[in-house]
Amino acid sequence: MLGRTANDLFWMSRYIERAENIARLLEVGYRIALLPREGAGQDDEWRSTLRSAGCEEGYLAKYGAYTTRDVVNFMLFDADNPSSVYSSLATARRNARAQRTALTREMWESLNSAWIAYSSKDVGALSSNALPPLFDWIKERSALFRGALLNTILRNDTFYFNQLGTFLERADNTARILDVKYYVLLPHNELVGGEIDSAQWAAILRSVSAHRSYRWVYRDSYKPWRIADYLILNRQMPRSLRSCYEEIVAALVELARFYGGSDEGCQSLAHETLRLLEESDMNAIFQSGLHEFLAEFIARNNHLASEISATYHFAD
Repeated sequence: MLGRTANDLFWMSRYIERAENIARLLEVGYRIALLPREGAGQDDEWRSTLRSAGCEEGYLAKYGAYTTRDVVNFMLFDADNPSSVYSSLATARRNARAQRTALTREMWESLNSAWIAYSSKDVGALSSNALPPLFDWIKERSALFRGALLNTILRNDTFYFNQLGTFLERADNTARILDVKYYVLLPHNELVGGEIDSAQWAAILRSVSAHRSYRWVYRDSYKPWRIADYLILNRQMPRSLRSCYEEIVAALVELARFYGGSDEGCQSLAHETLRLLEESDMNAIFQSGLHEFLAEFIARNNHLASEISATYHFAD
């Protein structure tokens, strides 16, 4: 496969996953924004959402102040924001169109129809009450594409480059959502475990579709260390960091096998990160600092993406 083709497939899946993840990140901010807060804390939820998405600088340059309407427009519909849902779907569709022959009909139609429907939405007529259904719609369209991918495509290099894009982006998002809560939104005037704190953790779990499954696994109230353990180390949770890296390692192994060789660089980096997650303990993570752990993980994840790009000549 040409490096340009691999690049387009990898980033197509990354951007589709990113569109879903931006919706999930906004859902966290939106739910937490509805909670009672006082003073300067009223802006914290949107500041942290933009910071975690890597969009704070661009937003402030354009709007200057934090308002729900401006943040939502910037993250959902602003074509000048390369990480907005609008830009993510546009880029994913452009990459898919460039590699149309590598996709199945179901994959192309699910993505193309999502773009047509989303790009025709009337932004001015969007009320705050319409946001939760819109978040759900974005997640459903991402799931539709993902289902088409899993059920119709050959398990060849096309599939594995898509897998890498999906799970690198998903791991990055889960780490960022956790960082939103624990590093920026941890209450300053409220004891951990209080009413507001518990509502924030519930919003985090719902944003990654883990609210009910958390109760199923732990049968317990919201405890920060249990939730962090669930979203970082629990391999049964499909959006956890460990689960994502098991998929990443498997895809890299299959790519090396498909091309009849081995890639020690990418595989060793991915195996090292997976081993770190397998051997980590939440008590040790909390003692050394959850934010520091997540920041290091995000850096590792970005480094792996760069190594994959170099190894498979994405720039060629």
